[in-house]
Amino acid sequence: MDLLLVDWALVFEKLILIVIVVLASLGIALYTTFAERKVAAVIQDRRGPNRAGPFGLLQPFADGLKLIFKEDIIPLTSNKALFVLGPGLAMVTALLTSAVIPWGSALDLDGRTVPLQIADINIGVLYIFGVVSMGVYGVMIGGWASNNKFSLLAAIRGASQIISYELAMGISLIALLMLTGSLSLKTIVEQQMGGGWGGLLGWNIIYQPLGFLIFLICAFAECNRTPFDLSEAESELNFGYHQEYSSMKLGFFLFAEYINMFISSALMATLFFGGYDIPFVNEANLAQSWGPNIVAFLGVIALLVKTVLFIFFFMWVRWTVPRFRYDQLMDLGWKKLIPLALANMLITGAVVLWLNK
Repeated sequence: MDLLLVDWALVFEKLILIVIVVLASLGIALYTTFAERKVAAVIQDRRGPNRAGPFGLLQPFADGLKLIFKEDIIPLTSNKALFVLGPGLAMVTALLTSAVIPWGSALDLDGRTVPLQIADINIGVLYIFGVVSMGVYGVMIGGWASNNKFSLLAAIRGASQIISYELAMGISLIALLMLTGSLSLKTIVEQQMGGGWGGLLGWNIIYQPLGFLIFLICAFAECNRTPFDLSEAESELNFGYHQEYSSMKLGFFLFAEYINMFISSALMATLFFGGYDIPFVNEANLAQSWGPNIVAFLGVIALLVKTVLFIFFFMWVRWTVPRFRYDQLMDLGWKKLIPLALANMLITGAVVLWLNK
């Protein structure tokens, strides 16, 4: 009887949206690897990949085929089940975060409202932190299952780094949640729409610049990006936690980093830069003249543009800033970012209480 009550149209819509979001995330991450090599080439005054296909556009597929056809080696002394689970867990957790990000406003399909968000849960921010905290298990399992002391040391470095910076990241968001009063990402985006100066004054970056800066720095550490890539330092620290991996298992670890970078960029755009809000455009008036579907499509484009700008910033920093020493990395997290995040939270709480008198 319960099966008859299932809204199969809703299930079908969500399945289609899941497939689109996952494939889009994989495709964007695939070409982010190509874009990073091109950005590095421009910064270093060289050409970059330009042989595979026109302008080198087929280089990501060439790299993928290279990984696929490489020999898949599993060390004899490794824990084989966990050795396989590590990269799979890293990949899955990277993709799961996309489920609560609102990619645009709702579509209108023959009178049926279809939101461009897989799951609009009222604890979306907590869900993201829960999934992100699972990513550390992929790093630790991969390093420990290899039965290699160098891989294990790199995994410990990576895990302690991720845990340390998650604290500052979480505290920085508490201040933001004091202002919004909601854990739903869609609600947070809607609250940022309609501010002054073309909508820009409604964005949370205006009210939480320090919180955004802390979140941005922590996002670099969470994604293992330079200057926080000590768990993957190839030349200086004997590769990293995935030293014993080859073929597509290694590809999963490397690919998960780029998916995390894409999702982190989309999350920062959502929390602090209005998400799918189009600056200097009144979406309600535009929907009456052009229709809600066109506005929803333009909102998706706006969010992707903001996301791409953040991805470019990730790349720019990687090829500009030198890597930290490990003691500098931990000092920054524990002695600077966490006190700053606590101070920002207390000041924000005091201001909110004073304004609500």
